[in-house]
Amino acid sequence: MKRHSKKHSKKHSMKNHRLLLALGIAALALASREAWADPHPLPFSYPYATLPRGLSEIEQYMDMTPVNALVDGQTGERGNTLRGIFVTELEYGLTDRLELGLYMQFSNDITGLSSGQHPLQFDGVKQRLRYRFADPGAWPVNVAIYGEVAELANELELESKIILERRVGRWQFIANMTAEREIYYREPDEWVLMPSGGTSFEITPALHLGVEYWGHAEYPNEDEPRTFNALWHHYVGPAFLFQTSHFWLAAAPYVRLDRLNRAGESRTGVSPDEFGRFWFRTIVGIDL
Repeated sequence: MKRHSKKHSKKHSMKNHRLLLALGIAALALASREAWADPHPLPFSYPYATLPRGLSEIEQYMDMTPVNALVDGQTGERGNTLRGIFVTELEYGLTDRLELGLYMQFSNDITGLSSGQHPLQFDGVKQRLRYRFADPGAWPVNVAIYGEVAELANELELESKIILERRVGRWQFIANMTAEREIYYREPDEWVLMPSGGTSFEITPALHLGVEYWGHAEYPNEDEPRTFNALWHHYVGPAFLFQTSHFWLAAAPYVRLDRLNRAGESRTGVSPDEFGRFWFRTIVGIDL
């Protein structure tokens, strides 16, 4: 009887553990469904949804790419180094369809003209509005527009974006068409094109996996040879999103599809590369 009692108690304990685990998973899934956060299943592409009125969120962007740049301003030596861009964004829902975003941007100095240690420097601030049309599913494709002004250390940026999104079951398709006018303080102005998009699949409400493409090209006004940074660059990579009720994490490693032999190749001049063969982006979002 005692042995039977122990076995019965052990089986009962295992059932309790399984029940608790199942309840925990269900609670996590439910929390994710009820979240009012603004997650990015594709880190380079803005989704259609906006924060509800009166709610706010803080997001931290981290971009890292290994590039070939000037590493010693005294000798002119170039080599491989790591370029980082860090953007902190505060989002606030002005209405259920109109969202305000305020940014602060920092980056490391890869010119090699300062201390040689590539210190982090303050680049400037940005302000933007994002507005979504209609309710989700009311149109065949959900549509939103985005406008941004950035006051940076060496330029004024005016950016516009059209956001398209469609959901089919657990699949989410997103496309961004972005154009930017860069007004430099000491150089000629130029246009910048930055398309992006891809698809994401909901494995569970808390976990999404997908694939994303993004590109970048600069078009100066004057007829002059385009630098490496101004040429079309195309990146693609897998995207990951994990979310709970008040926190989300998006991350993606990208590989450059063009000019694969460029990275690691020493070039003359002091203009640093901005686009390496690999690009890593991470975003952390926290509801306030």
